[in-house]
Amino acid sequence: MKIEKNKVVTLTYELRIMDENGEQSLIETANEEHPMVFIYGMSGLPDQFEDNLEGLSTGDNFDFKLDTEDGYGEYNEEAVVELPKNVFEVEGSVPDNMLEEGNFIPMTDSEGNQLQGRVVEIGEETVKMDFNHPLAGKELFFKGKVEKVREATQEELDHGHVHGEGGHQH
Repeated sequence: MKIEKNKVVTLTYELRIMDENGEQSLIETANEEHPMVFIYGMSGLPDQFEDNLEGLSTGDNFDFKLDTEDGYGEYNEEAVVELPKNVFEVEGSVPDNMLEEGNFIPMTDSEGNQLQGRVVEIGEETVKMDFNHPLAGKELFFKGKVEKVREATQEELDHGHVHGEGGHQH
């Protein structure tokens, strides 16, 4: 069975990026115990990632690079913002350990969109947050294997995610 729209795909892979020395650095692994499982066409992953897998079958290996614009885009300086500390308050105070450099905090913008922000710097009155994707501005090097391809169930298609092994448990 080939990878195509509405198929459940199970992958193992290594993801590398270039470090500041121009060397490829391993930043993520999906192994047989914890594979990546998604519905092709509904993954929310960069389109080019899926395009590189289309037509592959169980047992096929893959090795491809996503340029910055095909991955998570260029790093955007405007996505680094200073917010008043009071926006982090819950019931009148900021929860302990929330505001630590490097922490990711789920937030919502003025239009109700969900965002992940990374705490960059904590000042007296403000917190500098970076809302860029952690892989923005990076070329992504994927090398791995297609472990399994199967039909998605109607329930999975209706819900937009995989159920069962490697997927979502309701």
